Amino acid sequence: MIIALGSDRAAKIMAVRAAVARIATVDARWSEASVTARAVETDAPAMPLTDWELMKGARSRAEAVRAQLQKEGGSAELYVGLEGGFHSVNLDDEWHTFLRGWAYATNGDGGYFGASPSVTVPSSIADMVIDGKRELGIVIDEVANEQDVRSRQGAWGVLSRDLLTRSMSFEAALIAAFAPFYNAKLYR
Repeated sequence: MIIALGSDRAAKIMAVRAAVARIATVDARWSEASVTARAVETDAPAMPLTDWELMKGARSRAEAVRAQLQKEGGSAELYVGLEGGFHSVNLDDEWHTFLRGWAYATNGDGGYFGASPSVTVPSSIADMVIDGKRELGIVIDEVANEQDVRSRQGAWGVLSRDLLTRSMSFEAALIAAFAPFYNAKLYR
C-alpha cells in the first residue's frame, strides 16, 4: 500500500508513519504501507483560523498530491492532507482560541476527515497571530527563542512542554481519518 502525503514537512511525515504503525497492530495489511511525500501548492491560507479553513486545507492537500502523482505517472492507494491552525469560539462572551489540526484521507472515490486534540492557545500568542496577521510558526519561534520549531515539536510541543508534539497531534487526526479504510466493515 502506498500512502501519498501532500506535504514534505518532517513532522507530518512522522505522523503518517506513526499512524500507519499503530493501525498495523489491528490490520496487518497496513504493515507493508509506505509513505511518499510531496510538497504541494493549495489555496489554503498560510495561517488557517477556523475549522472550515483547516478542513478545506487538508482536503486540498490530499487532492493536490493526487493530482501531482498523476502528473508524474504514479498513484497511491490513499492520498492524505494535513492542516494545522487555530479555531476560536465565543463561549459566554469569552473568546477561546485552540490549536488543532485536521486530516483528510481519500482513495479517490471519497474521503474522510479526522481531527486532532485541541489545546488552548495563550491569548498573548493568539493575539500576535490573529490581530498581528502573522503565521504561528514565526510567532512560536520567537516565543520559544528557537528556530524552525514547526519542523520538530511544533507549537504543540511548546504549549504542552513536549507532552504532545505536532506529529503526535496529527497522528491522532490520521488514525481517525483512516478509520473507514482499516475498519471498512463498520463503514459500509
